[in-house]
Amino acid sequence: MNLPNKLTIFRVILIPFFVVALLFRPDEMMYRWIAEAIFIVASLTDMLDGKIARKYNLVTNFGKFMDPLADKLLVCSAMICLVELNTLLSWVCIIIIAREFIISGFRLIASDNGVVIAASYWGKFKTVFQMLMVIVMIISPLHPYLVLLGQILMWIALALTLISLIDYIVKNKDVLKEQK
Repeated sequence: MNLPNKLTIFRVILIPFFVVALLFRPDEMMYRWIAEAIFIVASLTDMLDGKIARKYNLVTNFGKFMDPLADKLLVCSAMICLVELNTLLSWVCIIIIAREFIISGFRLIASDNGVVIAASYWGKFKTVFQMLMVIVMIISPLHPYLVLLGQILMWIALALTLISLIDYIVKNKDVLKEQK
């Protein structure tokens, strides 16, 4: 197992620790700071594993499958926790998670047809803004300006989620055509 794959597995392992830290005693800022640190470390492993894999030609099928899955698990877990804490609107969370299911379905159909759908820049921007939104929303009880910033990032993340969904559908609409 190479380093990028180990980082991906590490990211998945961090998720339950993050969830427990955030939900254990959400009114105590110490636990939010622990959750914040775990989420930031996990987010950084996302950036690192891809860079290392590409730079040193360590791209594997496991990494191609597990890296995006680890990202989705991390961000979706965080957003569900934020809904539980009444920090994130549930319908925003549902739209973002629905987009992930739709794109995963597209990728599954494409792979059955021997087509690989690469991540787009819109999808990468979406992920960055979702992660920034989570980072700010975790510590938003510290200051009203952080609440406002979290809301702004939420709307940007939602817009990028919808833009990236439309981009994937338009660029890959042929994937849904029946093969004869």
